[in-house]
Amino acid sequence: MVHDYRLARQRMLRNNLIPRGINDPEVLKAMGKIHRHLFVEEALEGEAYNDHPLPIGHKQTISQPYIVALMTQALRLSGKDRVLEIGTGSGYQTAILAELADRVYTVERIRPLMEQARTLLNTMGYTNILFRAFDGTIGWKEHAPYDGIIITAGSPDIPKPLLEQLDEGGRMIVPVGDRSTQTLFRVTRQGNGYSKEDLGGCRFVDLIGAHGWKK
Repeated sequence: MVHDYRLARQRMLRNNLIPRGINDPEVLKAMGKIHRHLFVEEALEGEAYNDHPLPIGHKQTISQPYIVALMTQALRLSGKDRVLEIGTGSGYQTAILAELADRVYTVERIRPLMEQARTLLNTMGYTNILFRAFDGTIGWKEHAPYDGIIITAGSPDIPKPLLEQLDEGGRMIVPVGDRSTQTLFRVTRQGNGYSKEDLGGCRFVDLIGAHGWKK
């Protein structure tokens, strides 16, 4: 069966994103442009634009399109931002960020996933992404501070090193909770303090690392 993925992306925007409050034109443009079916196994390509997560191997998932759009919109990117992504996964969220930020620094603890994502994103022509295989809960201090930090796995608490790497006025999007359900928060740095906004319930795979869940 041959799928018309262009039409599938438009249906995704029309049915799953816009009615649920995704209204940033640049986020919608990026979501409509990036070929999500390239980031999943060939057998799952026909499901790529449905609004649910899909397995990508190594007990990890690619997040549902709405969550990707929600987290990206919540970052409030201007096009000049330096963004740290914790959890490269398939690289789909990374590609969306690369469309909207000046530079993306992405960290993935599972090296085969990182290498697969890097190969695909390089093939797609992105030159503004830096990759690292490392414990994401520690962040990437060498390139800090960041205008935005996005964490694509659920944590028992907000990792302190990541808070410290957020620039003044910077935004962090992070799921916090137990290992079955979390609440998505936007944390904004304000001087020596932080404000926290509840963006709703969610469910992510575990954030594994020194400042997350133990393996």
